[in-house]
Amino acid sequence: MSLTNGDGATADTGRVGIILAGGRSERFPTVDKALAPLDGVPLIHHAAATLEPAVDDLVINCREDQQAAFADALAEFDPAFAIDAVPDRGPLAGLRTALESTTATYAAVLPCDMPLLPAAFVEYLFDRARDRTGAVPKIDGQVQPLPAALHVRAAAAACRDAREQDAGRLDAFVPLLDPHVVPERVVEAHTDPDAFRNINTHDDLAAIRGHPRHANQS
Repeated sequence: MSLTNGDGATADTGRVGIILAGGRSERFPTVDKALAPLDGVPLIHHAAATLEPAVDDLVINCREDQQAAFADALAEFDPAFAIDAVPDRGPLAGLRTALESTTATYAAVLPCDMPLLPAAFVEYLFDRARDRTGAVPKIDGQVQPLPAALHVRAAAAACRDAREQDAGRLDAFVPLLDPHVVPERVVEAHTDPDAFRNINTHDDLAAIRGHPRHANQS
């Protein structure tokens, strides 16, 4: 699907980065997962640093009780916050909240726990999303909802429609949006095999400490 304005010109007037961070992190009982340190920096800070080169603004979706700590962790990025009016409704509801909070045309969306994704791949997704409803990667044989570059209004509508169909899973918006799917062979050509690794437990975090991406930046 292509997206143009009324006179046929391409509609692309701004980019926002969105980080989804409103989960309860039940497998991180002693700390909010987004604040867990990787090489001395909170995971959410890594996500913000990945997005910053490719976007004009940054929006954090989270619960109200998380905002102060996240603002401290991200002070250098000066993010806006899209607070869940009703917490614990899941990442699909959080994504819709964040999308509806911005006036940008396109959004790059990351979870707070994907610290190895290179900024260059975010830029690549934006390039693939241009004139379309969005772009998402195919990884391990499956179309993934994140990371993603999304047309904001189209994606917000897809999230709303997915909720109305009683589909609360994050990936439920993808078939309704019909974004460009980056083939797996192309994904592999642009990224390291570890780029899409999620940090779900303390063991996951320990396993990537000292990863070359961060070691080379220190």
